[in-house]
Amino acid sequence: MADKPVIISDENSGKQLELPVVRGTAGEPTLSIKSLPKELGYFTYDPGFTATASCSSAITFIDGGQGILRHRGYPIEQLAKQSSFLEVAYLLLKGDLPKASEYAEFERDITYHTMVHEKLNTFISGFHYDAHPMAMMAGAVGSLAAFYHDRLDMNDPEHRMLAAKRMIAKMPTIAAACYRHHMGWPSAYPKNRLSYTERFLDMMFSVPAEDYEVSEVAARAFDLLFICHADHEQNASTSTVRLVGSTGANPYAAVSAGISALWGPAHGGANEAVLNMLEEIGDVSKVPQFIQRAKDRNDPFRLMGFGHRVYKNYDPRASIIREAAHEVLADLGTSDPLMDLAMELEQIALKDEYFVEKRLYPNVDFYSGIIYKALGIPTSMFTVMFAIARTVGWVSHWLEHCENPTPIGRPRQVYTGPAERDYVALKDRG
Repeated sequence: MADKPVIISDENSGKQLELPVVRGTAGEPTLSIKSLPKELGYFTYDPGFTATASCSSAITFIDGGQGILRHRGYPIEQLAKQSSFLEVAYLLLKGDLPKASEYAEFERDITYHTMVHEKLNTFISGFHYDAHPMAMMAGAVGSLAAFYHDRLDMNDPEHRMLAAKRMIAKMPTIAAACYRHHMGWPSAYPKNRLSYTERFLDMMFSVPAEDYEVSEVAARAFDLLFICHADHEQNASTSTVRLVGSTGANPYAAVSAGISALWGPAHGGANEAVLNMLEEIGDVSKVPQFIQRAKDRNDPFRLMGFGHRVYKNYDPRASIIREAAHEVLADLGTSDPLMDLAMELEQIALKDEYFVEKRLYPNVDFYSGIIYKALGIPTSMFTVMFAIARTVGWVSHWLEHCENPTPIGRPRQVYTGPAERDYVALKDRG
């Protein structure tokens, strides 16, 4: 049974307007306000778009109150435990899990496109040696449009899918090239006999002077982390990609913009901020002291990795990555004081009345940085790892937008500047 429309009344004009209720297959009912400006002369004011649905999408569903995350209907817990990153990539791109033959073809396509043009390596080498890897990533991915501009018909679904696969394939190659440039190492090329994450690790850490053996533990951990970071509905970077895509810009420009949005410490840079916070705390004995500081509004210290814009319950990805962090450290045979510190911080925060009342639970960033650190990834590369995984979500949303385009994104504003005033000549201004 369809929902009855919601009737709003304007006491100023005496007019009434029926707002249709839009429902998806899951989630809260949503009011369609498209007729509001025309019929009543009003816009809505929603800073940060926290109560606004900018599009309809069949890719990812989140219920923040219940701590639910599903990709195309599949719970993240099942995908993390039973699937692989490339299979999740196929699912996000195409809507269903692949048959064996479809997966084999998809894996071949991704593997085929792992190389980058040699001139792109030259482009990356032009950056200063200590440039931030995210700055290099944004520039390098944006430059892909210059290499493939003649092979992209935006109106051809096959061309669009090819561009999507190309970015999923090349992102690890570009990321590794940025890291090697920073380290002063020679270029490394993808070895297509390896799996997606094995190939990435080989490009990151292999050197000509000695043989490099890819760790199965590391490859498995990266695959899991990439699954957990693959997509997360209409977050800041994904919304950016869809917004840029709404202008008709090419997908490389859209994803480059997404990388820039992800770079922010409130978004993709949060796992780096978590590690910096743990190092600032320094010792388990100091946790209570920093907990108190976090509760003091006049203290600039903030607990990073707690709370989420959407989740008001435990982030399901945090549970998955927490378990993985323990497994990685156990398999590597090492202990990490920061892991012990993180565990103590989590336990105290989960029992503290302040954090419970405000529902500040650990999020996905809380443990991912510890895994990256244990596997030898430098802190400056943490957000790059996020970008590799999130590329799958970005291109999936870009494809969806191309198939069901919305009008060009154009938010309105509440103007608070001066009202109309007359120009005064320069010589007459006192």
